[in-house]
Amino acid sequence: MGIKPWFKRAIVSGFTTLIVGIMFPSISVAAGEGAPHLEGKDLGLIWVIPFACMLLSIAIFPLVAPHFWHKNFGKVSGFWATCFLVPFTVFFGYELALYETLHVGLLEYFPFIILLFSLFTVAGGVRVRGKLTGTPVLNTTILLIGTALASFMGTTGAAMLLIRPLIRAMEHRKHKTHTVVFFIFLVANIGGSLTPLGDPPLFLGFLKGVDFFWPTVHMFLPMLFLSIVLLILYFALDSFLYSKEGPIIVDPATVEPADEVSFALDGKINLLLLVGVVAAVLMSGVWKPGVSFDIYHVKVELQNIVRDAILLFLAYLSLKLTNDQSRKENGFNWFPILEVGKLFIGIFITIIPAIAILKAGTSGALGMIVESVSTSDGEPVNYMYFWATGILSSFLDNAPTYLVFFNTTGSDVATLTGELSNTLLAISAGAVFMGANTYVGNAPNFMVRSIAEESGVPMPSFFGYMLWSGVILMPCFVLLTFMFFI
Repeated sequence: MGIKPWFKRAIVSGFTTLIVGIMFPSISVAAGEGAPHLEGKDLGLIWVIPFACMLLSIAIFPLVAPHFWHKNFGKVSGFWATCFLVPFTVFFGYELALYETLHVGLLEYFPFIILLFSLFTVAGGVRVRGKLTGTPVLNTTILLIGTALASFMGTTGAAMLLIRPLIRAMEHRKHKTHTVVFFIFLVANIGGSLTPLGDPPLFLGFLKGVDFFWPTVHMFLPMLFLSIVLLILYFALDSFLYSKEGPIIVDPATVEPADEVSFALDGKINLLLLVGVVAAVLMSGVWKPGVSFDIYHVKVELQNIVRDAILLFLAYLSLKLTNDQSRKENGFNWFPILEVGKLFIGIFITIIPAIAILKAGTSGALGMIVESVSTSDGEPVNYMYFWATGILSSFLDNAPTYLVFFNTTGSDVATLTGELSNTLLAISAGAVFMGANTYVGNAPNFMVRSIAEESGVPMPSFFGYMLWSGVILMPCFVLLTFMFFI
């Protein structure tokens, strides 16, 4: 599996940018000087239609026109992005349209996709070999390990590391879908609750001044409750389905000689590279050199350029140092990351007006939602913070949604982590936990689904997955509300 030409170009581009930044720091300017500004209060809900159509396309096309969707999902994503950008340019001018597009691209989409790409590439180089049989005990153990790892290597890192071994263990099982769904619930979302490394909203809180171990202390009990309940539910369901299937019979002819060992790891160097990925992300949050570059009023900070260059280099090292045959036998291919990249560029662009409307607070078209989280006296209503942040995070990017409600409290960090700590807990839990409600609630959800489908595991549709989350997660969230927020 050779290194793709486009990847080589990305590496060269990343390091060129880094070198320019080091050699010419004097070109940095103050952020936002003369920058166009989008006022969310000037936008009606009609501007959210392209985003809604983008989500409906993801939900409906795979059901009614799967062949068309598989071949053209990138074009559909580009179509809805264009449907927003063209009228937006006409009504607000090309300066604002260009600024908003560069802003979301340089500060959100490209860092997002580079991080996912590096985690996908590095974790995809780790191959678990051995006599893995997908019994309820083994499957539950993998879910438990993934849930524990997610807070320390990120939900995406833990998900990409363990989803392929889990699918290989279930190779001879008839019922597999429920296992991947619970994997998304636990490993790709709820498990990332305990540190800023686990999920982007908590990392943003850390950048705002929330102590690194604040989530570890305050999110531990809610996370423990949800994890225990879901693991028990999963074990019971998987045990029932396992008993219906009968004993797993493995054809010896299908077992590779290399898999006759009890347990072995190929590509162990990638575990060290995964540590490097986590360190690069953490570095970008704590290192503040004060050097930045202005690209049409968008301030791109040096630490973020260095982080992205390191991430690309780590992915390059993974490709160079991992045996191509091992990746092939691990079921590794580029389609899942290409699918996420093409779909999320449409989501990130069409989501611009929705986030702007939310940031407008009570002056925006969604002001009733912002008003619902406080009493008439200005006191926070914690259960409403939990549900408002959670429901919006299920469909919007959970990181900016977290920031919107973080700022809506009107309190400083010392107050939020002190006397209003339960309010911050409600916002944090809503953003992290309810990212599991839909495929688009958190980036690894979509990637896990794509990898599972590429491996032959039938996955529920967009609405089908929401039925799973509605039946299983929503009652858990109701219980969580009464336990912690009322």
